[in-house]
Amino acid sequence: MKKLIAALCSAAFLTLSLTSCGDAGTAPAPDFESPAYSETPAEPTPDGTIHAIRSPAATEAISPAADRLVPYDGIVEHLFFHTPIAYTEQAFDGDSQEEGFDMYMVTVEEYKKILQSLYDKDYIIVNMNDVWNEYADESGSPYMKRETLMIPEGKKPIIISFDDISYYEYMMDNGFPYRLIIGRDGDIWSYGKDPAGNEVISQDIDCVTILDKFVKDHPDFSLGGAKGLICLTGYNGILGYRTQTDSKDSSPEFEARRQSEIARVKPIVKRLKDTGWYFASHSWGHINLNTASFSKSKGDADRWMAEVGSLIGPTKLMVYPFGSRLDGDDVTKTGEAFRYYHSLGFRVFASVGVESYSKIKKEISAVICDRMHSDGVTLRHERNRYMKFYDAAEVWDDARPSGSSKYTRDW
Repeated sequence: MKKLIAALCSAAFLTLSLTSCGDAGTAPAPDFESPAYSETPAEPTPDGTIHAIRSPAATEAISPAADRLVPYDGIVEHLFFHTPIAYTEQAFDGDSQEEGFDMYMVTVEEYKKILQSLYDKDYIIVNMNDVWNEYADESGSPYMKRETLMIPEGKKPIIISFDDISYYEYMMDNGFPYRLIIGRDGDIWSYGKDPAGNEVISQDIDCVTILDKFVKDHPDFSLGGAKGLICLTGYNGILGYRTQTDSKDSSPEFEARRQSEIARVKPIVKRLKDTGWYFASHSWGHINLNTASFSKSKGDADRWMAEVGSLIGPTKLMVYPFGSRLDGDDVTKTGEAFRYYHSLGFRVFASVGVESYSKIKKEISAVICDRMHSDGVTLRHERNRYMKFYDAAEVWDDARPSGSSKYTRDW
């Protein structure tokens, strides 16, 4: 349970004032003939580079239709999720982890309904990197600037982010896919097992592949092909691959396995980036940066850069675990830890809040902001606040646990 809370409660510091999965739950094992998929990525070329399995027909990032673009300087909403629950019968089985899953996650069916509601309410996904950029003034001093977005008339921009997309080991056998893979069609799929133990390769039970399909069907839901922001820890590797080091095992055998996992994940990272996905740090160990010492914060950041940043490439986006800001409160402080993260290239620092708040810091070239959390807590207790995105009563999955006061709803 400790690992569950550490991995899930990015929003847990907020107070409460803040199904069944249908066919997804019985998805058959894949037909390897038509179409064919591969869990194994392409082999490294002689020069050491790795190429994703691609085909000429592979879907690329799609830009919206050529609607009339208009300038937008208003609030850019930001909504985030954890990995959705694919098999509710496993997640909500009455064990010690059930409450955490109920609080901090949505189900696949809820997630699909939320995406549809966002689309129906005229939201359009934008890339967070396009919202704020760094410039230099006449003296050469850097500063951050909020950009004027050009979006289709009638649309409202939204950033969508996803925390802890590492497919942690504790999630296996608890109702979640195991990892992302690349099919021979060049697209991203999820791999895992259903409650009966059957292998499942699908695009219908994972947050990444579901959004890919939705944007493919609704290209006007994405500005310039933008998808979601994937916020990665490193202590259990990334994207379902165990790329992390282990201080207790420095054997050649362990390192060989780790390097094999690195080789397997690199094409997936590339394919995600090619199709509109992008990445942020979520710390290496999912630590509380609000209370961590400078030494611990620095060590964690260095390890993330070495083990995760080296795989995903540069990013200016830092998303705080638990929503806990560096140096106690980076709204009013710019302490030693904040400055160290800044020196590593991070410029946008995201916490969790009750609105999509943002502020450009004056004393250093950086932006601080808040995201709103879509999960069981807000579905149960924040229906009114989230009505601009979706109606909890319409999204609600009846597979969620009930019958106890801790599972009550405010509507």
